[in-house]
Amino acid sequence: MKSKHSVRLLCFGLVSLFILGACINASAQGRGRGGGGGRPSGNPGMGGGRGAGGVDGGLGTASDRSNGRSDRGLGTASDKSGGRSDAGLDRARAASENAKQADKELRDHPGMANGMNMSANQLRSGYQAALANNPDLKFGQYVAANRIAKNLGSRNPNITTDAILRGLAGGQSIGQTLQGLGLNSKEAKDAEKAAEQEIKESKRQK
Repeated sequence: MKSKHSVRLLCFGLVSLFILGACINASAQGRGRGGGGGRPSGNPGMGGGRGAGGVDGGLGTASDRSNGRSDRGLGTASDKSGGRSDAGLDRARAASENAKQADKELRDHPGMANGMNMSANQLRSGYQAALANNPDLKFGQYVAANRIAKNLGSRNPNITTDAILRGLAGGQSIGQTLQGLGLNSKEAKDAEKAAEQEIKESKRQK
């Protein structure tokens, strides 16, 4: 009897130890899974700089941060839009490059606005606004449009800076636009030459 009782106690003890071990193991696994839910430690400000230059710089940074996912997204957007998103990026790049060139021109030739009843900053701001409608507009074309409108506007009220810029945005040259606004071929050429000469003179001024 004593031996049977001892066997029962031994079995009971082994079962208890088994159950206790299983509980401890489950508890440890639960803590391991729960402990990894937070964000990794570190400085959240590191690696978040925005100093990349221009349109392409911003896209490159996004691609690096997303391990290339943004590139795939751009490709998908291009496919879905029939290439319109690519055209939009090209327009943004063109406007950015033209704006940089205008800044350089004004730094090198601060007198370009002389005789136009505006400051260099006003000339720069007006050009940047015009780029929104025509990203391919060159700074020299914008300056010429302003000078021609100033020279001819009093005698030809329909020849304005905006009217010339609309013609350029539509794919016409300045000469073609002026002829469409009422000048003959010779008058248009003379107006362009006068504006070009004024621009050259203004570049020599400080």
